[in-house]
Amino acid sequence: MARGLLCRAVGVFQLSRTTPRLSGPRFYSQTEPEPLTLRQQNNGIRRIILNNPKKRNALSLSMLESLRENILADADSDDLRVIIISAKGPVFSSGHDLKELTSAQGREHHTKVFHTCAEVMAIIQDLPVPVIAMVNGVATAAGCQLVATCDIAVVTEKSTFATPGVNVGLFCSTPAVAIGRAVPRKVAMEMLFTGTPISAHDALLHGLVSKVVPEERLEEETLAVARRVCQTSRPVVALGKATFQRQMSQGRDAAYATACKVMVDNLALRDGQEGIQAFVEKRKPVWSHTADKAHD
Repeated sequence: MARGLLCRAVGVFQLSRTTPRLSGPRFYSQTEPEPLTLRQQNNGIRRIILNNPKKRNALSLSMLESLRENILADADSDDLRVIIISAKGPVFSSGHDLKELTSAQGREHHTKVFHTCAEVMAIIQDLPVPVIAMVNGVATAAGCQLVATCDIAVVTEKSTFATPGVNVGLFCSTPAVAIGRAVPRKVAMEMLFTGTPISAHDALLHGLVSKVVPEERLEEETLAVARRVCQTSRPVVALGKATFQRQMSQGRDAAYATACKVMVDNLALRDGQEGIQAFVEKRKPVWSHTADKAHD
């Protein structure tokens, strides 16, 4: 999909190329700065952790570039089945770094920030694997946009969600793209016009998140969803995710036409036929995890 953009793995946890490094003589610095995002992968589940709690995990340009690299790394590998995005600290993400949005930074930089953010959100939705937001805390502005963009969101009871940009003179127009497609229009408008946070349970009620769990069960519940995805066929999930995104933007008749064709394409896959055969034979399917066609 995007192999030319993928970063090379250097260990279990990855340091993004976009993360600044200290330079100069060794005695001037005791430690290198923490990477902005951490990446870990095991048994098909990739964990990406926003790792700048001192700055409330703000989606600065560097953070967005680091997140993009860690999402895209080996994204086409059969070993990758699902991605979980979480964060260190009490704030999942406070949104864009407002210090990057002052007039001193200039219009060109502002454009790059928003274009990069939009690219990351599009990548999440276009990936062939599901992306889960695991949220324990505050998600505001572009941080709320990130939650709304993910395919699934598992959050704790203490989590809150808001688009407060209007209160600092910067209407959350780009977050509104994702939020307006996740919640009813009037709920989105109230969030955007007032900046008032909504609770985790209200977010669940309005469709912004998938489930609300006690804090102590967040990891367990999120991993349970991820492991369930790992039990399915990768190409079947990839086909289904892409089709869902496409048909949601279409009218009813066009959506049915799209979905009907894809169902037939799905049946033509080796894994499509394997699943049906396994059901008939009352056994667990043995997935190939390839896009190979079934024999006629």
